[in-house]
Amino acid sequence: MSKTIFEVKNLEVSVEDKKIVNDLSLSIKAGEVHAIMGRNGSGKTTLANSLMGHPAYTVLAGKVILDGEDITECSPDERAKKRLFLGFQYPVAVPGVSLGNFLRTSLGFVRGEEIPKKELRKLIKSEATALNVPDDFLSRSLNEGFSGGEKKRIETLQMQLLQPKVAIMDETDSGLDIDALKLVAEKINSLRSPDRGILLITHYQRLLEYIKPDQVHVMIKGKIVKSGGASLALDLESRGYDEFAGASNG
Repeated sequence: MSKTIFEVKNLEVSVEDKKIVNDLSLSIKAGEVHAIMGRNGSGKTTLANSLMGHPAYTVLAGKVILDGEDITECSPDERAKKRLFLGFQYPVAVPGVSLGNFLRTSLGFVRGEEIPKKELRKLIKSEATALNVPDDFLSRSLNEGFSGGEKKRIETLQMQLLQPKVAIMDETDSGLDIDALKLVAEKINSLRSPDRGILLITHYQRLLEYIKPDQVHVMIKGKIVKSGGASLALDLESRGYDEFAGASNG
């Protein structure tokens, strides 16, 4: 039986003194892909950022456990070093920091060791080519001047290189055309592993046409109100979120 690799226990989170996430619990076993679906404003992005330890989000109660370790009090960089990864809904531009330097620094930090330059260049080149990320992108400032689809491919490149234990993808399908969506979904599928968990956050079913989840959770007003198999996403698509507003989890 697969072990639980990521667990959220009775999490409550506030932003500027307003509670957004309410008594939310979630358990992901190694090898599983889970999807959280909810309309805009349901608390999905607040959940994602709080799981990564963003300082703007205050954890009022509950725990976040990664691979058996309580990381609730860990800083974002500590969580990253423990191999927790967050793909942002809107990746931020960082002028003056090249994509290539960012990738090299991030990879060295997470691995905890210096990687030979030749090996590193070969690895980045290989993964960038697989995601149709041109060579000249590596010398440009991180996410500056890139389209939404290009930013998401670059973020998927980061994930592919960092090889996280748990990857949280916050609306990865946002801003992607159908070809880019298929490409990103293919790379996420390639990361499925008996030793890794993936949490997809979205409000559209289309991403789940390419990445089949083991579990789907419906999130309304900061709480998971319904959980089920992959067919729940189709049910949600046809019935809408209002049908689940009064549901109890199960």
